[in-house]
Amino acid sequence: MNKPITIDHYLDNHYIHRSNWLRAAVLGANDGIISISSLAIGIAAASSTREPIILATVAGLVAGALSMAAGEYVSVSSQTDTEKADIEREIQELRDMPEEENELV
Repeated sequence: MNKPITIDHYLDNHYIHRSNWLRAAVLGANDGIISISSLAIGIAAASSTREPIILATVAGLVAGALSMAAGEYVSVSSQTDTEKADIEREIQELRDMPEEENELV
């Protein structure tokens, strides 16, 4: 007996379900490199000593990492909330009007 092909089975054979974290990592790395490089260049242009450059760069790295982490967490949490709400809505529609919902399948 053949098992029906589900979206989970389909995604097992493809990498699309892994693309979100890869996209976030690449965009975050690019953003961090450009932001921190720009910050370090700006401080280097304004200072003749090394300490302010190092301090500003480290502070920028920490602030950028925390900002990216918080932003990604909020983004993923809101997407998860939306998906859960859609699932709950669909469950309720299946209970309330099963004939109409089954016609759409």
